[in-house]
Amino acid sequence: MIDFQNVIEDIYSDLKHTTNKGVVASYIPELAKQSNASFGIYLKPIDGNNCHVGDWDTPFSIQSISKVLALSKAIAFEDNKIWQRLDVEPSGNPFNHLTLLELENGIPRNPLINAGALVVADILVTHLKNPKQDFLEYVRNITNDQTINYNLEVATSEQQTGFKNYAAANLLKSYNNLNNAVDIVLDFYFHQCALEMNCEQLANAFYLFSNKGKCVNNKQHLTLSQVKRINAIMLTCGFYDEAGEFAFEVGLPGKSGVGGGIVALLPNNFVIVTWAPGLNPKGNSLIGMQALEQFTTKTNRSIF
Repeated sequence: MIDFQNVIEDIYSDLKHTTNKGVVASYIPELAKQSNASFGIYLKPIDGNNCHVGDWDTPFSIQSISKVLALSKAIAFEDNKIWQRLDVEPSGNPFNHLTLLELENGIPRNPLINAGALVVADILVTHLKNPKQDFLEYVRNITNDQTINYNLEVATSEQQTGFKNYAAANLLKSYNNLNNAVDIVLDFYFHQCALEMNCEQLANAFYLFSNKGKCVNNKQHLTLSQVKRINAIMLTCGFYDEAGEFAFEVGLPGKSGVGGGIVALLPNNFVIVTWAPGLNPKGNSLIGMQALEQFTTKTNRSIF
């Protein structure tokens, strides 16, 4: 029997005082306010006691991690139809690059790069009566936590600086791959990325991907096939042009965000969340990546 609490405490102690913590994202001005010293880990097993250490209960902007939650809601609406508008291939490029979008006639490589996430946002805007509030309620329901909310300052900051997202949305619109007005889709997308959660709340949100589509309330939200597909996309595309490195070093499906969070999971076993705002050059949490590599190495728990 592995003592997971002891494992994550050892990892935390090893990495907490490392000198190279990466660089906090500053292209969204609100994110630059985060402390580079913050570091937390939270582990939620399917069976067993939850474990945590450090700043696990400090809320932060989940950013691109929200793309998986949005995809899970969109798949519930459209299932296989969604793949007529999106591919499922790794991009090999940073999350906000546009070159492939034009080369491939407006079909984003996958739903976890920005262009793909904008198509997912368009689907949600089409199907939800009050998109921002309805999506927030979905996240609150799957986590059983009504305190989760958008950080409106972050959403505004993104609206004022997200020029590449405006470009991507307009490019998608030019290829008829957005059905709604660009401004409406972007407004939803900026709020989606501005969801604020702590490590525990994120672990609860991603529990359904490790628990056969059932959330913490044991309610079925996704089919087994849908969960399999989402986990596969996380494994191959969840870390942009560092997805291969994450699979190689960590060996779990997962998703990162430029707010410094990383969620990873082993189906039928656990969800683990790390938060450390300093990023590596690829835009993923530097210490978070190291912590998860240590975790799967020490516990011998990965999909491989």
